[in-house]
Amino acid sequence: MSDEAASVSASAAARTDGDGDGHDGGRIHDVAVVGAGSVGLLLACLLARRGLDVVVLERRPTPPPPTASSRAIGIHPPGLRALDVAGIGDEVRRRAVEIRDGRVTCEGRTLGAMRFPNAGLVRSLPQREVEAMLEDRLATAPSVRMRRGVEVSTIRDRGTHVVVRGTSAGESVGVAARYAVGADGVRSGIRSLMGADWHRRGGRASYVMCDTVDDTDARQSALLHFEPAGVVESFPMPGGRRRWVAWVRRPPTELDATAMATIVATRTGAAFSTDGAGAPTAFEAAQHLARPIAAGRVALVGDAAHEISPIGGQGMNLGWIDAVHLDRELARALAAGAPIDVFEAYDRSRRAAALRATRQAAFNMRMGAPASGLRLRTRNAAVRVLALPGLRGVLARAFTMQWL
Repeated sequence: MSDEAASVSASAAARTDGDGDGHDGGRIHDVAVVGAGSVGLLLACLLARRGLDVVVLERRPTPPPPTASSRAIGIHPPGLRALDVAGIGDEVRRRAVEIRDGRVTCEGRTLGAMRFPNAGLVRSLPQREVEAMLEDRLATAPSVRMRRGVEVSTIRDRGTHVVVRGTSAGESVGVAARYAVGADGVRSGIRSLMGADWHRRGGRASYVMCDTVDDTDARQSALLHFEPAGVVESFPMPGGRRRWVAWVRRPPTELDATAMATIVATRTGAAFSTDGAGAPTAFEAAQHLARPIAAGRVALVGDAAHEISPIGGQGMNLGWIDAVHLDRELARALAAGAPIDVFEAYDRSRRAAALRATRQAAFNMRMGAPASGLRLRTRNAAVRVLALPGLRGVLARAFTMQWL
């Protein structure tokens, strides 16, 4: 443990609060994390390795099973580095499928291809499995307490600490901490409680998604079909499965595996077996950015701070990188007894990163929208140019989020 972490841990051991808030027996934690999704759990793991006193408050009474449906599967190199710090990177590598290359086609013709170097591989593993690993890691951390079934309703900044209140099984719950973090997703209650605005960013589209048995000959390839009727993407998954995602003007009234297979076959000519296919889902990709991301002793992280289109696989990884930055800021603040504007640099840097991510995601959505005539020819020509040797490295760097 570093000298900084040791001093923080030692100073945290006997903290109590006498202001009469009636919370947690008068105890003041170092950090209260609201939300036990992949980003909140990662942040708690990072803080735990410093020996910090952390309480995690989660609305759901039980964690979803690792086999539950999961939208996010792509783990990019910066995200994997964050998981390494948390101590689960090697297990992720063991379970995940490596995506070693990507191919872009249109109407049966290859527009471009790229191969990722070993250091820049994207890995595919459902978010639920990563969350289960992080929660197992936290279970061995003596300085972290997980409290499930807590619905947060208020948060008050007392100047020296914050008090988070809510209910659990009909009983009032109060928790005090030096700092609080909202990791409670796109519909963040903490964001609303801190009075942050939710600004709409460019890029919006509808998609349908289905996981099937992978019967392609591309078990380590991302396949992008930029078809005139809209993009169809597919990515390998563990267990010999493949995820298919398709742009739609509006989701079919009756969405099942057969409807999804029809969309894919009609546009690409490729067929997949519906035997063993999961239940398809429809979703709308939208983009928002909170302003501010932090205020006083409260900060937002992950989807609570920014909603990024999942097209391109940036949202989960961007949240993990937020957690790495926030972990450092919190450790410094707690070690130094910093003033309440400690999150100013965090707000500025993560806002800039989120803006870059929304711009890239909006570009991805535009490229995957339906096109015909001159627009189709122009788009295909642009893909061919981006796939040239001189630009291929830049494209691969953007695709694997190395710029974050």
